[in-house]
Order: sequence, then C-alpha cells, then structure tokens
Amino acid sequence: MKFKDLKIGFALTGSFCTFSKTIPKIKELVDEGAKVLPIMSFNAYNLDTKFGKAKDFIAQIEDITGNEIIHTIQGAEPIGPKKLTDIMIIAPTTGNTIAKLANGITDTPVTMAAKSHLRNENPLIIAISTNDALSGSAKNIGTLLNKKNFYFVPFCQDNPITKPRSIVFDENYIIKTIEYAIKGEQIEPIIL
Repeated sequence: MKFKDLKIGFALTGSFCTFSKTIPKIKELVDEGAKVLPIMSFNAYNLDTKFGKAKDFIAQIEDITGNEIIHTIQGAEPIGPKKLTDIMIIAPTTGNTIAKLANGITDTPVTMAAKSHLRNENPLIIAISTNDALSGSAKNIGTLLNKKNFYFVPFCQDNPITKPRSIVFDENYIIKTIEYAIKGEQIEPIIL
C-alpha cells in the first residue's frame, strides 16, 4: 500500500461536472491505505445540480472514507493545529477558490482547510477546473504556481472550440501528483 497511514485532506469545490472523476480517486487513495479527511465547500455540500444531488455525493464520499465531511469554517480550522493532514488536494478547484487562495481570502470551509493545513508547511495540491483559466483566473493561477507548497495536477484546455478559456485537470495524474508532492516536487509537464 503506497499511501499507508498517509493523512490526506481531500477537498471538493463547486465544479460539479468533475465529481465523477474525483470521487473514484478518493476510493483509490483509501484502497492504497490513505486516511482521507473529506472537505467540501458550501456550494459543493449544499447544491443539487444536473450532475447529481448533494446528499448522494455526501453519502458516497462518507461511505468511501468512513469520515464525516468537514463542511463548515469552524470544522476546518483545527486541521492545522491538530495536524490532521500530511497533504491536501483540492479537486476540483474552481476559479473562485483559486482567486481566494491567491489573495489570502478565507471564507469557505475549503479555503480555511487550506490555510490551516499550510501553516504546517505541508503540500497543497490544486486540481484546476474553471472556464476562465485563460482569462480572468490566469493571474491567480500564476500567483499560485509561484507560491511555496503549492503543486498542480497537470491540466489541459477543456474544449478549445466551445470553451476557449477553460482549463481542466487530468484525473489520471492525481495519484502521481500526490506521489511527487510528498517529495516536494512538481510533476511535469504541468500543461498537457
């Protein structure tokens, strides 16, 4: 088991179309021995969308991890002081969350979890999924690429014809990115 006893925070934000890609990775991590602490943003935890009902995602994630989802700012704050995570991944990471991380805004369970986790100088992995990555979010992505302890799951254009500014992570690289980030290395190439 390659992740035996590794404490992984796994946070989801509101790019609901990628939940079908990320939730199976949570199971893969658990199957590899990781202790996964699930975290969801307010929107991810509360909103039903055409991609599924919030209660169904919650039940699935809690069943896989055996842990209740952290879904409040108060619930996320102790992550750092209590050293609950060795590494954290936000998958998916929306442009909204990227902007908040780049600018030090802590007003959601996920941004609080990240801030609390980073106080211990541990790796934070970003799996970007946003329609404005090559426009409005580009500056914030650049900021995070240059911050210590931030690592990116490799990404590519989502659909250059109908969504020319959209970027999405490649879920096939999530596990490999974690393996590299544990060693303090960014997997390359970042852009596929």
